[in-house]
Amino acid sequence: MEKILKPTNGYMALLLSLVMLVVALVCFGNSGTEDGALLILPGIALVVLCIIIWKGLMIVQPNHARILNLFGKYVGTIKDNGLFFVNPLYTSIKITQRVQNMATPTLKVNDKMGNPVEIAAVIVWQIQNTYKAAYEVADYNAFVRMQSEAAVRALTMRFAYDSIEDEGANITLREGGAKILELLEHELNERLLTAGIIVTEARISHLAYAQEIAGAMLQRQQASAIVAARYKIVEGAVGMVELALEQLSKKEIVHLDEEKKANMVCNLMVVLCGEKAAQPVLNTGTIYQ
Repeated sequence: MEKILKPTNGYMALLLSLVMLVVALVCFGNSGTEDGALLILPGIALVVLCIIIWKGLMIVQPNHARILNLFGKYVGTIKDNGLFFVNPLYTSIKITQRVQNMATPTLKVNDKMGNPVEIAAVIVWQIQNTYKAAYEVADYNAFVRMQSEAAVRALTMRFAYDSIEDEGANITLREGGAKILELLEHELNERLLTAGIIVTEARISHLAYAQEIAGAMLQRQQASAIVAARYKIVEGAVGMVELALEQLSKKEIVHLDEEKKANMVCNLMVVLCGEKAAQPVLNTGTIYQ
């Protein structure tokens, strides 16, 4: 369990050591006199005390922490920044609490549908619990790297790349947006909790089908887009033909029997659904000739 320490102000200890050093120098300076021989031992003692005080002085930079130990026992953590004085017998571990970025390598993972997908992410993390980061894991930097890759793999395997492969999916990797990022962040925080690390942001930096299937999937997407476009075209053409027949009948511009209606519908559908512009044909007879 992390324990926060409030150590003694180091400036007073530093000032005291300087005063003691000056007194020791005075003692050594007067040691050559007849009565000054007795000042050598006090001078040596003062110098030793100065060294002990200097050993206990500690500087903590902003957004850094010092973890203190006494003969292998955890004493506490200093998170305040400045100059402090602690027990000279303490040993310390310096640890940063700055926000750090990490980019995972591009991973090849099979998605929910079994298709190989290339995916990478950018993770923004920060040490929150210094005790866990220092003692619960052997190397917290390596732990973050490995667990981040594992989290990205686990997330990719839970969802399909897009809705073309899984039509009933509510969330896909490509279209999930903020929900996918939220799930990735939650997965990372669960895995990194052991090391006392929190993830403040997670973003997918690369997402694509693997090269071996990218061409086939692109053709499939293009085909789906063409089918969807054709569906809209036919739907609109049918509505226009229906409106045309209704207006002709309503305004009694021309009377059409069933055969003429069928012929007109056929011509209109060809004109409206064709990819090329229609070529007009002049008929000088009747439609039956």
